[in-house]
Amino acid sequence: MNQTSRSSTFPTPDYSHLSVTDFDDIYEPAEDSFLLLDALEKDVDFLNSLSPLICLEVGCGSGIVITFLRQILVAPCLCLAVDRNPKAAQCTMRTGEQNHVQVEVVTSDLLNSFQPKLDGKVDVLVFNPPYVVTPPEEVEVDGLARSWAGGINGRQVLDRLLPDVHKLLSPKAVFYLVTTEENRPDEIKQLLQQDGFHSTTVLQRKSGPERLSVIKFERRLTAVT
Repeated sequence: MNQTSRSSTFPTPDYSHLSVTDFDDIYEPAEDSFLLLDALEKDVDFLNSLSPLICLEVGCGSGIVITFLRQILVAPCLCLAVDRNPKAAQCTMRTGEQNHVQVEVVTSDLLNSFQPKLDGKVDVLVFNPPYVVTPPEEVEVDGLARSWAGGINGRQVLDRLLPDVHKLLSPKAVFYLVTTEENRPDEIKQLLQQDGFHSTTVLQRKSGPERLSVIKFERRLTAVT
């Protein structure tokens, strides 16, 4: 297994404890994962200015993103992670422990385990969804494909989450989302704009045939559309 060689002030969390066998069942960190880490690092001062109390990653996989987020935040906060794959939940717990940070992990489908008790309380939400365009039926197949199969427009999983984002997030909150051009990001921006969010593209990167973006959504009036 190869670790990334990101040139960074904050190193990629150590995931050397995860084996080839683990990656038979969970999504192995790849270019989209590292782009998201780079976007969070780029925004580190902004994130710390929020003094977030609760952070949540949906679809945590190996756990490197929520672990990284906890590492770059200065103030104490509750870092939560959720994945519908129990093996991903286990790996995320192990990644937190490997890197000496505390992450609370729940096995659940999207936000089912958090609403309504966390409505209006999450300050940072992060999601690298299954975004690859596939036949619709592949979204629900068992196995590793569920971590990347996005169905129609690569949006079938994401579109289930979007209507609940405004309920979950606090007034000062920010939402970081990984997308590709096939996901129709302008349409996603318009959908969340209807719920009062402004958007900025934090980073973009070409990876093979994919043009990946990390989009930041926030309620704050200083955001740029």
